[in-house]
Amino acid sequence: MKKPKSHSTPSYFDMQFITSTISTMLVLLLLGLVVFFILGAGNLSIFVRENFTFSILINDDMKEADIMILQKKLEREPFVKESTYISKQQALREQTEAMGTDPQEFLGYNPFKASIEIKLNSHYANPDSIAVVERVIKRESNVGEILYQKELINAVNDNIRNISIILLILAGILAFISFALINNTIKLAVYAKRFLIHTMKLVGASWGFIRRPFLVRNFWIGVIAALFANMILVGAAYWLILYFPDLIRVVTPEIMLLVIVAVMAFGIIITYTCAYFSVNRYLRMKNDALYAV
Repeated sequence: MKKPKSHSTPSYFDMQFITSTISTMLVLLLLGLVVFFILGAGNLSIFVRENFTFSILINDDMKEADIMILQKKLEREPFVKESTYISKQQALREQTEAMGTDPQEFLGYNPFKASIEIKLNSHYANPDSIAVVERVIKRESNVGEILYQKELINAVNDNIRNISIILLILAGILAFISFALINNTIKLAVYAKRFLIHTMKLVGASWGFIRRPFLVRNFWIGVIAALFANMILVGAAYWLILYFPDLIRVVTPEIMLLVIVAVMAFGIIITYTCAYFSVNRYLRMKNDALYAV
């Protein structure tokens, strides 16, 4: 007859492990959102700046072939992202559709000019660079006027700068709060084992030997929590792009990869570091001090 075991080995994935993993996952989810918004804000600012439009009005005496040459010349400039030629007839059609009436019918002529609309590269969408862009374009003798929304560009640049500062401050605060929450969770788990740590120390176990299971356990807590947090973040990003396809220019695969790496790194580093210092605290304590904490 088989003899029963004198003791049973406790499961590694006990309730404390599960609750610590869930708590850590929620905190990492918060950190992941902060990283996502910071990186996404950079792409969003580029997207907005690259959609600023300059309308370059062309004098009526310029032939269409020469306008096309001018357009090709402008496209070679480093500040131009893309350009579109709009003829006098196309401009008339667009304005007729917008206003619901044809201005040519009561004016007797087409009042609109041919134009080249350019979109700037994001690095040039600021007041100083735009002044240089204007000077370069006005060198062309057949350019009549340059139209763009200067106030809007200034307002967007100011708002982007203010939002970036707010996000950085928020990221710092949330990172500190996240570290404190994870640290407290791990401290409570180690606190419950403080007498076991002291007993192992009394029988001659080295500090490294005592620390090892705590470090390994919290390493896996960090990894599993980060995996679940990343699954939620990637799922949310997929849902956003599915319903709002234009967001693919903001929520790029590169950003999601950086978020995944950041969450995994935060999860491992914070849990491992907190476990290391929490165990060391009780390793240094005397027997009497264990009852006082």
